[in-house]
Amino acid sequence: MRVLLVEDAPRLQRGVAAALRRAGYAVDTASDGEEGLWLAQSNAYDAIVLDLMLPKLDGLTVLRKLRSAGKDTHVLILTARDTVPDRVTGLQSGADDYLVKPFALEELLARVEALCRRAYGVKATVLHVGPLDLDTSGKTARVDGREIELSPREFSLLEYLARRAGEVVSRTEIEEHLYDEQVDPLSNVVDSAICLLRKKLGAPLVQTRRGQGYVLSSPAADDAP
Repeated sequence: MRVLLVEDAPRLQRGVAAALRRAGYAVDTASDGEEGLWLAQSNAYDAIVLDLMLPKLDGLTVLRKLRSAGKDTHVLILTARDTVPDRVTGLQSGADDYLVKPFALEELLARVEALCRRAYGVKATVLHVGPLDLDTSGKTARVDGREIELSPREFSLLEYLARRAGEVVSRTEIEEHLYDEQVDPLSNVVDSAICLLRKKLGAPLVQTRRGQGYVLSSPAADDAP
């Protein structure tokens, strides 16, 4: 999953970005509202973490501009403003969730995960695709009851495919949702990741559709007439 973090405090930005990346998210960062708005309008994000007190353009203005432009990306507001009117204003401006500073990183990660689930219209924390059981909260994957050891990025790739099970997912879509701007778009990072994921799963779950992309489906579904 790909997340945009808009936070102007350098230390907090580094800490939150590092925590998100450790959890397997691709993370883009912005230090002011103008840059944050530009990134949010230019890329496909599964969630946006948005501070309110930002230079150049405040967070509420960024949020209102996104919503008026038709962007429906789920937004978690970060702010030191903890009064009821402040929270109401943020939610009425189009925010999906609200987290008051200071906060625990574990809570932020849980809220981001919930927003990403909501982005795909799924509330369940366990996804089932044939013999695959994927626990998105516990970050565990099992095939026929056997636990598969996956890196955070590998888990994110499998989760993205599982959330779109049965659909052909293009290489470009995978790049947009799982890799940030630090990845060379001309590299074969997606192909390599898919190859390694297949080996670890040990089951024919990830299929290639030549010239189109990849699809995650159960072997039984592939064999069905």
